[in-house]
Amino acid sequence: MKIDDIDIAILSELQNDSRLSIRELSKKVNLSAPSVAERIRKMEFNGVIEGYTIRVNKKNLGLKIKCVIEITTKNFNYELSPDYIVNHPRCETCYRIAGDSSYIAILSVSSLEEIEDFVMHVAPFGTTKTKFVFGEVAINQDIKKFLK
Repeated sequence: MKIDDIDIAILSELQNDSRLSIRELSKKVNLSAPSVAERIRKMEFNGVIEGYTIRVNKKNLGLKIKCVIEITTKNFNYELSPDYIVNHPRCETCYRIAGDSSYIAILSVSSLEEIEDFVMHVAPFGTTKTKFVFGEVAINQDIKKFLK
């Protein structure tokens, strides 16, 4: 799908506030509401827009510790109980990766015991390295930078 400047403007506005009405969005991008709606439908259909979401502040939910756990499976065994990780209540993201490790899991937890429990559960599959997150570096997520 070819993305033009108007599509970029629509995506940019939706990135800032995905709750904008079509009418409000049309005013911001100087295009009629039906045209904006059609462009959004087209981007959804083509997978450019995958969904609409909210950001949850996990610290305000009591999950004040964030960590990154590298998991290196034994003998390149990638059968690391995916159901456990997929359904783990504190696992935000898990990537299967190349390099020294096999997976990287990102957890937000309320206690060190929760990290220990996770590590003990995956230990039969390989070794782990846990890194604690002190803070997040704000990365510019403006859609325009990804389309250059």
